[in-house]
Amino acid sequence: MDLIPDLPYDIAFQCLLRLSYNQYRTASSVCKSWNRQIRLPEFLRQRKAGCHSQKLVVMTQAKVDPNINSGFVKRLTNPVYRVSVLEVGSGLWSELPPIPGFFSSGFPLFCQVVAVGSDLVVMGGLDPVTWKVSGLVFVFDFVSATWRRGADMPGVRRLLFGCASDGDRMVYVAGGHDDEKNALRSAMAYDVEKNEWTNLPDMTKERDECKGVFRSGKFHVIGGYSTNAQGRFERDAEAFDVENFQWGQVQENFLKSASCPRTCTGGDDEDLHMCHKGQVIALKGDTWQEVSKVPTEVSSVAYVTTWQGKLMVIGHARFGEPHMGYVLDLKSYEWTKIETPKEFSGHVQSGCYSEI
Repeated sequence: MDLIPDLPYDIAFQCLLRLSYNQYRTASSVCKSWNRQIRLPEFLRQRKAGCHSQKLVVMTQAKVDPNINSGFVKRLTNPVYRVSVLEVGSGLWSELPPIPGFFSSGFPLFCQVVAVGSDLVVMGGLDPVTWKVSGLVFVFDFVSATWRRGADMPGVRRLLFGCASDGDRMVYVAGGHDDEKNALRSAMAYDVEKNEWTNLPDMTKERDECKGVFRSGKFHVIGGYSTNAQGRFERDAEAFDVENFQWGQVQENFLKSASCPRTCTGGDDEDLHMCHKGQVIALKGDTWQEVSKVPTEVSSVAYVTTWQGKLMVIGHARFGEPHMGYVLDLKSYEWTKIETPKEFSGHVQSGCYSEI
C-alpha cells in the first residue's frame, strides 16, 4: 500500500518526515502504514539527520494564573505542577495533557522527567496530597499524545535520586533517600520498551540529592551526600559502564566545590556544564573553567540543560519573581533571552531535552 496515493514512496516518506511532532497524533490515526512508519526508530533518526525534528525542553513547572499578580499572592499558595513544553526553535510554549485518573492536584513534587526516543517518562516524587513518596511511573507517547502507566519503581520508595536516559530505551536511577531519610547506594534501570526494571550493582557510596547524567555509554552519578552528612554535599562522582555492567572507581574532587550538583548537565557530544556562584563553568578535560556569567535576571538558577552547542538556564533574580529563560551559544558565548508568557513563568523543578 502506498503511503500517499499516486506518489512514489520516497517522496511520500519525505512528506511524513516534515510533519511537526504535534501533528503525529492526527497523522498516526490516518492509516496503519503511517502509524507504523512514524513509530520506526529509523524514522526518528532520519528526521534528525534531515534537520526536520523539533527540539523540545520538557519541564515540570508550577502553574501560574496570568490573572493574578505575582509576588505576595504567589508566596501564599502551594504550587501545582504540570508538564510544560518549550519548542526552542520557534519559541512556542505548550502544556501536556494531565494523566487521566491521577494527580488531580498536580504532578508529584520532585518527580523526575526523562526523554526516551519519542517517549517522555515521569517517575517518583512526593504525592502532592498525601506527601507520601511515590513509586509510580508514567510514559507519555508523543506519537499518540497519550499517557500510559509504566511498571512501578521496585524496592524501597526513593526521593531525590539521580536519573538519566540513554535516549534510546533505557532510564537509569541511583541513590536518593528512603522514607526514613536514609541515603541509598542502590541503582536500577528501566527498559521503557519492555516495561521492565533491572537491578544494578550498588554504588560505592550513598548518594542523596545526587545528579544523574548519561554520556559516552556511561551513567554518571555526581555528588550527593551520605546519611550521616545530611546536606553536606561531596565533590566526587562515579560512573556505571553499561556495556560491562559495572561501576568504575570513584572520581575524587570531580566537582569544582562541595555544592549541590543539580545544575550539572551534558551529553555525549558536549562538555559537562553547570552553574556555579553566578558563573557557567565547563569541564574541560579534568578542569572546570568559567565560560560565561549567568544573566542577573536568572541568577537564582532553577534548571539547566544543553543541546547541540546551546545551554539554557531558567531561573529568577529574587524569590517571588517570575521565572524566565536565557540560552547561551557555547561557541560565541552570547546570551539570548527567551520570550516567556506569564502562564509559563512558574518555578521549574525538573526537566529534560528531547528531539522529536
